[in-house]
Amino acid sequence: QVQLVESGGGLVQAGGSLRLSCAASGRTFSTSHMGWFRQAPGKEREFVAAISWTGGNTYYADSVKGRFTISRDNAKNTVYLQMNSLKPEDTAVYYCAADRDRFVRLSYRPGDYDYWGQGTQVTVSS
Repeated sequence: QVQLVESGGGLVQAGGSLRLSCAASGRTFSTSHMGWFRQAPGKEREFVAAISWTGGNTYYADSVKGRFTISRDNAKNTVYLQMNSLKPEDTAVYYCAADRDRFVRLSYRPGDYDYWGQGTQVTVSS
Protein backbone atom coordinates (compact mmCIF):
# COMPACT_ATOMS: atom_id res chain seq x y z
CA GLN A 1 0.00 0.00 0.00
CA VAL A 2 1.20 3.53 -0.86
CA GLN A 3 -0.37 6.75 0.36
CA LEU A 4 0.39 9.85 -1.69
CA VAL A 5 0.03 13.51 -0.69
CA GLU A 6 0.69 16.30 -3.17
CA SER A 7 1.68 19.86 -2.27
CA GLY A 8 3.12 22.95 -3.87
CA GLY A 9 0.24 24.04 -6.05
CA GLY A 10 -0.95 27.62 -6.22
CA LEU A 11 -1.56 30.66 -8.37
CA VAL A 12 1.23 31.88 -10.63
CA GLN A 13 1.50 34.25 -13.57
CA ALA A 14 2.24 32.98 -17.04
CA GLY A 15 5.96 32.45 -17.48
CA GLY A 16 6.43 31.67 -13.81
CA SER A 17 7.49 28.49 -12.04
CA LEU A 18 6.18 26.10 -9.42
CA ARG A 19 7.55 22.93 -7.88
CA LEU A 20 5.10 20.24 -6.90
CA SER A 21 5.98 17.59 -4.35
CA CYS A 22 4.39 14.24 -3.71
CA ALA A 23 5.19 12.63 -0.38
CA ALA A 24 4.66 8.90 -0.17
CA SER A 25 4.23 6.58 2.75
CA GLY A 26 4.48 2.84 2.51
CA ARG A 27 7.26 0.41 1.83
CA THR A 28 6.81 0.10 -1.91
CA PHE A 29 7.54 3.69 -2.98
CA SER A 30 11.19 3.05 -3.77
CA THR A 31 10.27 0.18 -6.11
CA SER A 32 7.36 1.95 -7.82
CA HIS A 33 7.34 3.94 -11.03
CA MET A 34 5.81 7.34 -10.36
CA GLY A 35 3.75 9.59 -12.58
CA TRP A 36 2.19 13.03 -12.64
CA PHE A 37 -1.17 13.61 -14.29
CA ARG A 38 -3.46 16.60 -14.53
CA GLN A 39 -7.12 17.26 -15.05
CA ALA A 40 -8.67 20.53 -16.13
CA PRO A 41 -12.38 21.26 -15.65
CA GLY A 42 -14.47 19.41 -18.19
CA LYS A 43 -11.52 17.45 -19.53
CA GLU A 44 -10.18 13.96 -19.06
CA ARG A 45 -7.20 13.25 -16.86
CA GLU A 46 -4.06 13.51 -18.93
CA PHE A 47 -0.51 12.30 -18.56
CA VAL A 48 2.21 14.82 -17.72
CA ALA A 49 5.39 12.93 -16.78
CA ALA A 50 6.68 9.67 -15.34
CA ILE A 51 9.88 8.46 -13.73
CA SER A 52 11.17 4.95 -13.22
CA TRP A 53 11.68 3.45 -9.78
CA THR A 54 15.45 3.97 -10.07
CA GLY A 55 15.08 7.51 -11.36
CA GLY A 56 17.09 6.58 -14.40
CA ASN A 57 14.32 6.91 -16.97
CA THR A 58 11.82 9.68 -17.52
CA TYR A 59 8.97 10.22 -19.94
CA TYR A 60 7.11 13.44 -20.75
CA ALA A 61 4.01 14.50 -22.58
CA ASP A 62 4.86 16.56 -25.65
CA SER A 63 2.96 19.52 -24.20
CA VAL A 64 5.38 19.86 -21.26
CA LYS A 65 8.63 18.59 -22.71
CA GLY A 66 11.42 21.11 -22.17
CA ARG A 67 9.43 23.00 -19.54
CA PHE A 68 8.72 20.43 -16.81
CA THR A 69 11.16 18.13 -15.01
CA ILE A 70 10.24 15.10 -12.94
CA SER A 71 12.62 13.81 -10.28
CA ARG A 72 12.54 11.67 -7.17
CA ASP A 73 14.38 11.21 -3.91
CA ASN A 74 13.87 7.68 -2.67
CA ALA A 75 15.57 8.47 0.63
CA LYS A 76 12.82 11.04 1.27
CA ASN A 77 10.01 9.02 -0.33
CA THR A 78 9.21 12.04 -2.49
CA VAL A 79 8.70 12.73 -6.17
CA TYR A 80 8.85 16.24 -7.61
CA LEU A 81 7.58 18.08 -10.64
CA GLN A 82 9.46 21.27 -11.46
CA MET A 83 7.31 23.38 -13.76
CA ASN A 84 8.87 26.31 -15.61
CA SER A 85 7.56 28.67 -18.28
CA LEU A 86 4.03 27.99 -17.15
CA LYS A 87 1.15 28.74 -19.50
CA PRO A 88 -2.54 29.33 -18.80
CA GLU A 89 -3.29 25.99 -20.46
CA ASP A 90 -1.29 24.28 -17.68
CA THR A 91 -4.08 25.19 -15.27
CA ALA A 92 -5.44 21.98 -13.74
CA VAL A 93 -5.52 19.80 -10.68
CA TYR A 94 -2.26 17.87 -10.62
CA TYR A 95 -2.14 14.31 -9.29
CA CYS A 96 0.74 12.01 -8.53
CA ALA A 97 0.36 8.29 -8.96
CA ALA A 98 2.32 5.11 -8.28
CA ASP A 99 2.69 2.04 -10.48
CA ARG A 100 3.77 -0.94 -8.38
CA ASP A 101 5.01 -2.97 -11.34
CA ARG A 102 8.59 -1.83 -11.81
CA PHE A 103 9.20 -4.53 -14.42
CA VAL A 104 7.09 -2.77 -17.05
CA ARG A 105 7.83 0.29 -19.14
CA LEU A 106 6.80 3.73 -17.98
CA SER A 107 3.18 4.32 -18.84
CA TYR A 108 1.09 7.33 -19.86
CA ARG A 109 -2.18 5.49 -19.14
CA PRO A 110 -3.94 6.37 -15.87
CA GLY A 111 -5.31 2.84 -15.63
CA ASP A 112 -1.81 1.44 -15.26
CA TYR A 113 -1.28 3.25 -11.95
CA ASP A 114 -2.35 1.67 -8.70
CA TYR A 115 -2.34 4.51 -6.18
CA TRP A 116 -3.32 8.16 -6.45
CA GLY A 117 -3.02 11.29 -4.38
CA GLN A 118 -5.83 13.74 -3.76
CA GLY A 119 -4.44 16.36 -6.12
CA THR A 120 -3.19 19.94 -5.87
CA GLN A 121 -4.56 22.90 -7.82
CA VAL A 122 -2.30 24.81 -10.18
CA THR A 123 -3.69 28.01 -11.68
CA VAL A 124 -1.73 30.02 -14.24
CA SER A 125 -3.01 33.51 -14.95
CA SER A 126 -2.43 35.29 -18.24
